[in-house]
Amino acid sequence: MLNPTLRNVAVLGATGSIGTATLDVISQLPRSQWRLWGVSGHAQLDALATSLAEWTPAPERIVASDLQLSAAFDAKRWPAASRLCVGPEALVELASAPEVDVVVAAIVGRAGLESTLAAVQAGKRVALANKETLVVAGPVVRAAQQASQSELLPVDSEHSAIFQCLQASLAPAERIILTASGGPFRDATVSQMEAATVEAALAHPTWQMGPKISVDSATMMNKALEIIEACWLFDVPATAIEVMIHRQSIIHSMVEFVDGSTIAQLSPPDMRLPIQYALTYPERLICPAPKMDTSQRWDWTLEPADRERFPALDLGFEVAEVGGTAGAVINAANEAAVELFLNREIRFTEIVPACRRALENHHFERHPSLQQLIELDQWARAEVQRWHCGAKS
Repeated sequence: MLNPTLRNVAVLGATGSIGTATLDVISQLPRSQWRLWGVSGHAQLDALATSLAEWTPAPERIVASDLQLSAAFDAKRWPAASRLCVGPEALVELASAPEVDVVVAAIVGRAGLESTLAAVQAGKRVALANKETLVVAGPVVRAAQQASQSELLPVDSEHSAIFQCLQASLAPAERIILTASGGPFRDATVSQMEAATVEAALAHPTWQMGPKISVDSATMMNKALEIIEACWLFDVPATAIEVMIHRQSIIHSMVEFVDGSTIAQLSPPDMRLPIQYALTYPERLICPAPKMDTSQRWDWTLEPADRERFPALDLGFEVAEVGGTAGAVINAANEAAVELFLNREIRFTEIVPACRRALENHHFERHPSLQQLIELDQWARAEVQRWHCGAKS
């Protein structure tokens, strides 16, 4: 007889920083209540096979989304008890599998849209680490959520903090204050950023993340995307959101209420805490993340974000304000521009202007279909490439 209290978890993007942290969290939850039912990996199949080698019980399903890499990989390295599925369609099947209770959506970028949307449409609890899903297709996802009654719980440390703060009051938020570390260039001049190397952009002062997210933190495009995501998650206008630099990364965000009370969520920077809270909400369980060390002195600072040095923030507020197709365009243009920068084909300070060009040149639709959003995603990537090729000639 099946255990009615057992919750099966599928981790999409299990080899990234969020995915590996999620596996650590699940490994320390009670096995009688939590099971790793399915996982997916893309390029880092060796790392995924290694992490699953001693996992007991082995996950029922493993998805290798890259067809070519999967065909070249030694199938004997997968657990014998697991069913291997390949290709992007298998991601959607895993996300919507009837056996799955909770889906951790940790695939980076636009690539995570279809599987995350499938999980929402299937009525799953979705622990959302893929902010691009709401940035690109916020109206579509919210409509699907309302139809299926899916739970959409944030994993980003900032949005988890906002969600936790909102539990403290029956009143709606008057203002949301997103905190940001400021990234590696928080004290850099514009001229210093113009000369910034890839290595410097990847050297985040607090978090260990993948290259794309690290560059987004350096440009503060990650915060721009979080502004857009917050509007969809918490049903607030862009005018109710502010961004402040908090270098210590202890205050993960704050919520101000109409009476002036401001509630903050604080903890040492460790993604395992927001991941676990999204899994176990409304319960709070012992977590492997470290607790505050009260034996030492803590100095916490807050300062307004400099929107002149970090123009991505203005883009984020503009896109959040107009909605429609703007999110899909800005996200795709950013992904394309970041790739060019990582390949050393454009300067760091050319990333955000490339995004603005694509945004200003696209045909805006206020109520787009999913197909329109997907087509605009492809158009924006091509637009950045056209701009780059034109700039070189």
